[in-house]
Amino acid sequence: MTDHPSPAELVAFLDEMADVSGRAILPHFRSRMIVENKLGVGAFDPVTVADRAAETAMRTLLAERYPAHGILGEEFGREREDAEHVWVLDPIDGTRAFISGLPVWGTLIGLKRDGRPILGMMHQPFTGERFVGDGRRAWYRGPDGARDLATRPCSDLADAVLFTTTPMMLKGEERIAYDRVESRVRLARYGVDCYAYCMVAAGFVDTVIEAGLQPYDIVALIPVIEGAGGVVTSWTGGSAVDGGRVVASGDPRLHERVLALLARG
Repeated sequence: MTDHPSPAELVAFLDEMADVSGRAILPHFRSRMIVENKLGVGAFDPVTVADRAAETAMRTLLAERYPAHGILGEEFGREREDAEHVWVLDPIDGTRAFISGLPVWGTLIGLKRDGRPILGMMHQPFTGERFVGDGRRAWYRGPDGARDLATRPCSDLADAVLFTTTPMMLKGEERIAYDRVESRVRLARYGVDCYAYCMVAAGFVDTVIEAGLQPYDIVALIPVIEGAGGVVTSWTGGSAVDGGRVVASGDPRLHERVLALLARG
């Protein structure tokens, strides 16, 4: 197959990547697996055989199908990052949920062309859900059928639902800035990792605020949210493609209000 595939070929390939990663992960979910700590004493960043098996399966498929494409993966690093097409992989986003038996983790599969995210999927193999976007359109397939995704209008913080994985990821001035936003929203919820962003795209959540993200935490989600009508930027309104401090919102008017509160000293 050509190293310059058509958009339709790429979408079909996303499904293949989801299939192989899901088959690698599911035998380990809710099993008594060994959990390793990548950070050692004093901090906790878990990794399991499922993370590594899923990324290995995706890398193997990529090497067979698109050997000239680059890869950035959480578990096995970087290959050919100067390529026109670079796949950005997080085999299990939400490993803490995974090892706790909670089905709020997902496999993130993103594609950049010339540094810009052009396609992404969040796949949850246990629930059988796939959230997909190409920056112009976003769609869902799952147990309750298939449909297009669309964010909901919400311009007022007082009406907004805010998600973050945990406020504990925010330190010092970041936490103070985040608290300015949380104190003004209708509802704040924690702990659902990539699902929070997908719920923005699906129109159930209005904004997500996080910090300390890696590219593989967010690249796959940008085309999904943008395709559904939302916005993803850094806290200062720039590109979120490199991770760091990220805001995602369903309504661009709300997004501007969130950014203004985060910037207020």
